[in-house]
Amino acid sequence: MNHRHKFRLIINRFSKKTRLKNNSLFLVLSILLAGCNDKEPDKVLIPPPVPVASTLDADIRAIIVTQKLTGDPSTGRTLPDIEAPKAQLGMKLFFTKSLGGDLDSACVTCHHPMLGGGDDLVLPIGVDAEVDDLLGPGRFHSTNGEHFDGGPTVPRNAPTTFNIALWDNFLFHDGRVESLGKTPKLGGNDGLGIRTPDVSFGEVDSNAGVNLVVAQARFPVTSKEEMKNFTTFDGTNNTEVRQNLEQRLGDYGNPLGGKLIVNYWLAEFKKAFSTPDGTAEELITFDNITDAIGEYESSQVFVETPWKEYVQGDDSAISDTAKRGALLFFNTRQDGGANCSSCHSGDFFTDESFHVIGMAQIGRGKGDGDFGTEDFGRFRETRDEKDKYAFRTPSLLNVTATGPWGHAGGSATLEQAIRTHLNPQQELNNYDFSQLAPNIQAVDMVANTQFAIDKLVTNRVNGITSIEDISLTDVEVEALLAFLEVLTDPCVEDRECLSKWIPDATDSNPDTLRVNALDAQGNYL
Repeated sequence: MNHRHKFRLIINRFSKKTRLKNNSLFLVLSILLAGCNDKEPDKVLIPPPVPVASTLDADIRAIIVTQKLTGDPSTGRTLPDIEAPKAQLGMKLFFTKSLGGDLDSACVTCHHPMLGGGDDLVLPIGVDAEVDDLLGPGRFHSTNGEHFDGGPTVPRNAPTTFNIALWDNFLFHDGRVESLGKTPKLGGNDGLGIRTPDVSFGEVDSNAGVNLVVAQARFPVTSKEEMKNFTTFDGTNNTEVRQNLEQRLGDYGNPLGGKLIVNYWLAEFKKAFSTPDGTAEELITFDNITDAIGEYESSQVFVETPWKEYVQGDDSAISDTAKRGALLFFNTRQDGGANCSSCHSGDFFTDESFHVIGMAQIGRGKGDGDFGTEDFGRFRETRDEKDKYAFRTPSLLNVTATGPWGHAGGSATLEQAIRTHLNPQQELNNYDFSQLAPNIQAVDMVANTQFAIDKLVTNRVNGITSIEDISLTDVEVEALLAFLEVLTDPCVEDRECLSKWIPDATDSNPDTLRVNALDAQGNYL
């Protein structure tokens, strides 16, 4: 703590009443002394009130010290630059439909920078869209698509790729990509191994790659609903999908669906991997594909928030309303707070663990439960009963830009998401279905969500640490919302700032299959 802050804390111990008394006493003494002087008294100078630190600031800064917050979770990490050759290759791979089984979807289909690193949809529509390049609101499943039921094809909300490199323990809502070492600041690159769905729970996947981000990049291409589709690669396993994709981009072998009509990928890989004499078989491997995509995703670090400025000393960086929200957020119930930081902890605002919350369960689900429309969450990986309906605690950095919220996107507003945390049963009872588009599958929503809430109650009874119902006023909820707003880096809502992560006409298009992303009005994203 610097001298300025120590001084403010000392001054703050004195009440306003005491300061007024002292000032009055100083005035009286000044007048008396002037009256004892034969000369005409000089003009009495009353010193200005001593500046006193805001109680809000003092209380928050005490929390910052106690919780050892720096405002920046990216420090101490090795992170790539978007301008680096490998990250540039990763961006082109991220945007190409050539990694989609039927050449109709790409990584960016569900994770566009201008859509919060997601897709701004309740639930994603990956393959078989009416318009391949239309992303976000207005993207619909084609009536000719496999398993068409009018609604989204992917059962979980698309998590943001923003700050993906800052995760150290798990990726995906259910944590199915997991660092077995969980060493802070290393993102799984600690030599202790990474587990993925390709191996049994708890085992090391020797093909996972160097970190969690690279490991997760191996899987969207293997999902029928996200990228694989149901025709060209039908009947292939994960390994076979990846082999076909590397041969497709490498222009060698005999990949399913045939080779690309236009293919200049080898030159791109030679540049990115600094191997001018490398062959396609040597360079265009699936390991190198995911390595490059991982570099691109890992470069998406957006942590320059007003909250960071505040933590690092600028009292004016956030409003008093946001400050009151911060106290609610960080303080325990016993201290008059909402205890949010018990799960959304640290500079990254997540404990990187799993909790049963009772967020709305909508969509097709993961095939769980009697209806087949439930999603058992972390239980699907651990088979531990306490993990049923538990999902990973999301980071709250840039949270205002990454909705809809919840593992199934069931909260259209942050306010509704907050209120669900405060009292999930009440929110289910009063759920406003008008926040969902008519095509969202919600016929089993009430029953499925009730199962999750019942599990939450059971966990509480069994002594499993769980969220508790908390009553907040509307003013307090508004304060929490104001605090969440200052956790967003302005760059993520600025097209010019994000332009480095979006290819334009000056960037090479190695296979002419780039997603030229459009919104529902036909404007380029």
